Amino acid sequence: MKKTFGDKVIDAIIVFIMCIVVIIMLYPMWNTLVISFNDALDSIKGGIYFWPRKWTLYNYQSIFKTDKIFRAFLISVARTLLTTVLNVFFSGLLAYVLSHKNFVFRKHLTVFMVMTMYINAGLIPQYFLYRSLGLINKFWVYILPSLVGAFNVIVIRTYINSLPASLVESAKIDGAGELRIYCSIIIPMCLPVLATVALWVAVGAWNSWFDSYIFAPKQELSTLQYEMMKIIASSMQMGIKQPDYLTESQTSRNTVTPNSLRAAMTIVATVPILVVYPFLQKYFVTINIGSVKE
Repeated sequence: MKKTFGDKVIDAIIVFIMCIVVIIMLYPMWNTLVISFNDALDSIKGGIYFWPRKWTLYNYQSIFKTDKIFRAFLISVARTLLTTVLNVFFSGLLAYVLSHKNFVFRKHLTVFMVMTMYINAGLIPQYFLYRSLGLINKFWVYILPSLVGAFNVIVIRTYINSLPASLVESAKIDGAGELRIYCSIIIPMCLPVLATVALWVAVGAWNSWFDSYIFAPKQELSTLQYEMMKIIASSMQMGIKQPDYLTESQTSRNTVTPNSLRAAMTIVATVPILVVYPFLQKYFVTINIGSVKE
């Protein structure tokens, strides 16, 4: 249908408003990126909006100059990968079990999981529980408590319920077991919802720092986000002076400021998630189900 002049005006207004919204959403991130590449002392003068006035990589060099930042980066990567893969697998497995209508404890387990979404024992009981399990100051304190997410299970189960039951019945007739059905049929069919859940879990695991502060204060287990919090807190207290972890470069003519350090650390902590998102986005579409005919 041919658009009228009024329709074109409305489309133009919508495009204009959306462009304004996009600029408002993206500009803070772009400005942070620009400041991270600008000389720290020059940034104090202000007036940096769209492009660095004095290019420098020293803000990033100062972050990765010490081994503990690089080690914290590896810890965060390992934690995010393991948590995401295991959480998606076990949450999906539990969701598949709960999708069976003839499962005896289906309602009881569902009610129990929903309760955990609203009732929390608190930080102190949680700490004593982890300590009794021997998880304090262990890498697995990042992984084991995150193996299953109640909300994720409910979301995946809802998606599995929308799949044709005859698909699973056909597999059982062919002699496939439940684990084989889950790995070979359910997981491929549930890629859109599993990709969505994986993104939720990955972002949560990557950004988390409080559990490192409480349950794994040992330096060898520190995460990038926890180190970022410590560096920013330290630099805010010391003004434009060099933070403690930069003692090796105190004789350098370069320096960092709280703003430049915060900007560089923000970019370092954000880029990995931005890189992962395009690889998961292609799964955020509904796949066609053509393997059975109802």
